[in-house]
Amino acid sequence: MVNQLLVNEKYIGNNVWARTSFKLGVRLVRTPACEWVRFDGAFEAIVDPLIFARAGAIVAARSERFTDEDMLDQLRSILAANGSLSSALIDECEHSPFSTTYNKRFGSLLKAYALVGFRSRRDYRYLENARHLRAFHRATLNDAADGVRATGGTVAHDPATDLLTINDEFTVAVVVGRCYRTEAGSHRWKIRLGSAPRADLIILVRMAGDNEQILDYYILPMLDTRGTFLRLYRDNGASLDAYRFTSLAPLYRMAARAPVRRAA
Repeated sequence: MVNQLLVNEKYIGNNVWARTSFKLGVRLVRTPACEWVRFDGAFEAIVDPLIFARAGAIVAARSERFTDEDMLDQLRSILAANGSLSSALIDECEHSPFSTTYNKRFGSLLKAYALVGFRSRRDYRYLENARHLRAFHRATLNDAADGVRATGGTVAHDPATDLLTINDEFTVAVVVGRCYRTEAGSHRWKIRLGSAPRADLIILVRMAGDNEQILDYYILPMLDTRGTFLRLYRDNGASLDAYRFTSLAPLYRMAARAPVRRAA
């Protein structure tokens, strides 16, 4: 949240869309700044633009200060001094970039560890998988909010619950479902609904078999969901697949605002 205050232009009154591309069958990619859709001065700024620009320059300078090899050399030094590596050890080192910087630069801490020859005895794959799915969760929230605004609707985001309130009329939660492969080779999705905030609609993001791409979306009314878990198969019958979509367009249509002609 602190990072968002430092780098998100909405605090200086600008609305920016299409910063990422997240099409079905394609991995999430960052769109070049020249292709962003901008509306400068969309609303009143709460941060001075000059202060925001100075903060942005500092953030950019810190992220570009180290080359990949510089960062790996720092990691080797920490490993040599401690005989091990962890996010805590990295963050305690005065001259090293933070562990979050390693994570962003190399894709994950485990990948950075591997490049300097360190293998942890603990199995962190579940953490990496969870972090990977959180990225899709965040991207879906952003896509939903941007799409609703593009149709003339309004969106309020609660950072504590990640709940979206659309047009002050209904709420939306996002849940990402990992794909599991059975011993027979079939795909299954076991989605935890109990961890999602109570909302009028739930967007279930169903991941493809490799969990690297989105397969489809289920936009479900909360009233039609029962229990803590929802098990999905490749095909789930009309009672569920009636809510199945290849994009979030149905949500945008629900939120679209249409002008009403004033009566004479």
